[in-house]
Amino acid sequence: MMIGIIGGSGVYDASILSDVKTIKVHTPYGSPSDVIHVGKFAHHEVAFLSRHGKGHVYNPTQVNYRANIHALKSLGVTHLLAVSAVGSLQDHIHPGDIVFPDQFIDRTTQRKQTFYDGSQVAHVSMAEPFCPSLRNQLKESALRLNISHFEKGTYVCIEGPRFSTKAESHLFRSWGGHIIGMTLIPEVILAREAELCYATISLSTDYDSFKEHPVTAEEIVNTMRSNVDKAKRILQDVIPRISRERACGCGSALKNALM
Repeated sequence: MMIGIIGGSGVYDASILSDVKTIKVHTPYGSPSDVIHVGKFAHHEVAFLSRHGKGHVYNPTQVNYRANIHALKSLGVTHLLAVSAVGSLQDHIHPGDIVFPDQFIDRTTQRKQTFYDGSQVAHVSMAEPFCPSLRNQLKESALRLNISHFEKGTYVCIEGPRFSTKAESHLFRSWGGHIIGMTLIPEVILAREAELCYATISLSTDYDSFKEHPVTAEEIVNTMRSNVDKAKRILQDVIPRISRERACGCGSALKNALM
């Protein structure tokens, strides 16, 4: 078993790992966002990849999600934990809170969402898009660490890189969205096609655009600093507890999906 970590905004390095080696991976889909750092944490082998690349050079649309997931899978990753900054769509989810979403709404328009765009077609189930076992373990880690969090929620993924208009933000709220971000899709879909266990640590940094005070990049960066420390603490707590046994159905997601 190998655990993968995809670091989002603010989480750019593999500082929690020891005995780190750097691996450059080539894939049929081009190059991943960055080299992959493979090292040890507790008794697990862990592979770390920065989603936006060194120096945050790729915006959400430019990220080569297919290359990222393919590269991690090719190295032997079976469990994937992703970290991302999000905006809150609900008053009770405050900047600084953490959400472990269990559903998503896709509002992206420009991204390739499948590995199966050739002669073979796959209709993979996304009714429950996140691994329930990993989500539960993340929740338990947050409880142990006394970190404010929400154990479920609906993630609205927009194309970006712009923020929402107020009209859009109110629309997403009316749909039942809890948080909003730009990087979940197609990452979570590709992880399911690759039969990986996948869950995300969503770091709330702002109130999107539905509040009177519009969100700014500066506000996000300021809140992110404290959020990143929480995310690292959760990762350090949860990684040693991840079991090799996979009681979920993520590892057989393609069993009835291929045409």
